[in-house]
Amino acid sequence: MAGRNLKLSSEGEFYRKRFFLSSIIPFVFVFVMWLVKLIEVLFELDFSGFGIHPLSFDGIAGIILSPFIHADFGHLFNNTLPLFLLATALFFFYSEIALKVFVLTWILSGLLVWIGGREAWHIGASGVVYGLASFLFFSGIIRKYFRLVALSLLIVFLYGSMVWGLIPGMYKNVSWESHMLGFFVGIALAIFYRKEGPQEPVYEWMDEENDEGEEEPAGDKEEEDNYDSVRQKGKQPD
Repeated sequence: MAGRNLKLSSEGEFYRKRFFLSSIIPFVFVFVMWLVKLIEVLFELDFSGFGIHPLSFDGIAGIILSPFIHADFGHLFNNTLPLFLLATALFFFYSEIALKVFVLTWILSGLLVWIGGREAWHIGASGVVYGLASFLFFSGIIRKYFRLVALSLLIVFLYGSMVWGLIPGMYKNVSWESHMLGFFVGIALAIFYRKEGPQEPVYEWMDEENDEGEEEPAGDKEEEDNYDSVRQKGKQPD
């Protein structure tokens, strides 16, 4: 009993440490988002000019900077919790590819908005949020790994209403292009990285069943042995 409790304690410590490490990058990202907004308010500045303005030279910087810029605290708060939770889940469950997926979601969603968005200033981290939610959902389904499928269902339960943000004109003064393009980026990355990162485990008993299924029938083996014995004597089988 003592050994079992020690094992559970060590496993718990492992997962707590893993969760802490998984939350570092999401926390830093969210911290910068809030820091930028506080600087805007305290110094009465407007950073919306650092957002994405499609097909304009001035709007190129927004591909990188726009997720840190928000219209008001309500906009910022609406993106903070989903971004932190989704990004932490990404780094926790997909640690091997999490950084690549996170950065590519950030850059590609912004780039696509710069190419195909309306003529307006697009700001906010919603493109990244939709991309992460999409990746986590579809990646779990594609991999057919029950733990990741459970995560996919949790994403639907928590953020299923996000689908309305994909519809043009559903919400006033909202960049539905960021939502939709981020969503498609998440699907593309889930497909592209489907063979990297966590996979459904293959248990030993499954390997044993496969090995047993590949064994030759006894009769065939005996016939093969007889054939070999005849061949060794320089004769051909009847």
